[in-house]
Amino acid sequence: METIVISHPHHFQQDNLPPTFLALGYFDGIHVGHQRVINTAVELAKKNDAVSAVMSFHPHPSVVLGKSDQNWTYITPLEEKKKILEEMGVERFYLVKFDQVFANLDTQEFVDQYVIGLNVVHVVTGFDFSYGKYGKGSVETLVKESNGQFGQTVIEKIEKDGHKISSTLIRNCLKEGLVDEIEPYLGRRYKLNGTVTHGDKRGRTIGFPTANLDTDQYSLPKVGVYAVEVSVDEKSYLAMANVGYKPTFKDDQKKPSLEVHIFDFNHEIYGEEVRITWLKRIRDEKKFSGIDELIAQLHADKSKTYEITQSL
Repeated sequence: METIVISHPHHFQQDNLPPTFLALGYFDGIHVGHQRVINTAVELAKKNDAVSAVMSFHPHPSVVLGKSDQNWTYITPLEEKKKILEEMGVERFYLVKFDQVFANLDTQEFVDQYVIGLNVVHVVTGFDFSYGKYGKGSVETLVKESNGQFGQTVIEKIEKDGHKISSTLIRNCLKEGLVDEIEPYLGRRYKLNGTVTHGDKRGRTIGFPTANLDTDQYSLPKVGVYAVEVSVDEKSYLAMANVGYKPTFKDDQKKPSLEVHIFDFNHEIYGEEVRITWLKRIRDEKKFSGIDELIAQLHADKSKTYEITQSL
């Protein structure tokens, strides 16, 4: 897959670009609704001997438009998004830098420059796609502003158990710690990558060594303890993860951290990247009165993790 980074104003010439079937959207998570949009564009492109492409934007519009702080986290950070798109057979990835200048484009300017101007002959979007200044553009205005120069396919709302599948729904599951309920919406279990960093090494003194992870821009689930799987060098291990502030030992940690205790594992992996697959939440994080109480709880958590994996 070819990745093409675009800053406004771009200088691509329509005549120099191949006829393209384009999936348009932000696509954080690439959930089952997003997959329907993207797969449709890929399939139509193959049938019409054209190039399949996805257009997305970075950073998240909420950061630029002041609706969020600069620490916005993602279900699928950019590099993860690229990997998934490539696996889906997308041939070209247009990554548009989302800044205030781009955000102020009116709807017709967006269509003329970023659809027609990129030689897009067919657009595929979700039913609620919006674009242009203040998000005034919709799937209805896209038809009008195409001036007949490209076709359009709209993917209707996809629901599961009465809920519209969306990135917001998945984020809410993460906020509630409901990692075991995400798979039907995401089409896969929630996973994230993290680099193993040096911690305070306290866990190894009580028989529960942990790997501290820098998870970059991934969205973490609710503070608590979870049953997880950890992939190291393409091998999978059962583990339990703690998302939180380590209240037994610290009173001043500002943001939650992620550490995992990997079962039956004694290798040094500092600096390595590992992959976490979230299975189910075990309990809230809590402050213990002493080390003995903490150790007893960790043993109980380990037993609970085995129970959870046997029931999956």
